[in-house]
Amino acid sequence: MNWKHLFDMQAQLDRHIQQNHRLEAEELIGRKILAFQVELGELANETRCFKFWSLKPPSSRQVILEEYVDGLHFLLSLGLTLGYRFDQLEEVSVAADLCDHFQQVYRTATHFEEETSRSKYQQLFQAFMALAAKLDLDSEAVMEAYMEKNTVNYQRQEEGY
Repeated sequence: MNWKHLFDMQAQLDRHIQQNHRLEAEELIGRKILAFQVELGELANETRCFKFWSLKPPSSRQVILEEYVDGLHFLLSLGLTLGYRFDQLEEVSVAADLCDHFQQVYRTATHFEEETSRSKYQQLFQAFMALAAKLDLDSEAVMEAYMEKNTVNYQRQEEGY
């Protein structure tokens, strides 16, 4: 995955949003962490992994991929805000159960919120990337979906989203 390209694209989008909404002087870390957590919840909702009471199947792979890259946008943005960049995947443990892995990502996000260090950011990024693997989302599909959603995000800004 070309992390530099994704971070550069996100930096441009972040600048556009900050200028468009006059947020240059705003502290947005807390809101970005919450936005990431909300997107993670929306992703879990589309997988339906926790809905033991329902027989309805998960959403399509495309919907799940779109929800995943929504979270990736905020994760990249958090790194940029704090001056961190992610560039290398390491071997991380993936929970056997999808629900357990979602909870692992939530816990890691909470630890990052408590201590916004580079190492906690790397751990969060690793856990989120392991979630992609758990969802059978390959890096090429994630990259392509990110670029498509980035274009949509610019369009939304122009339309007053």
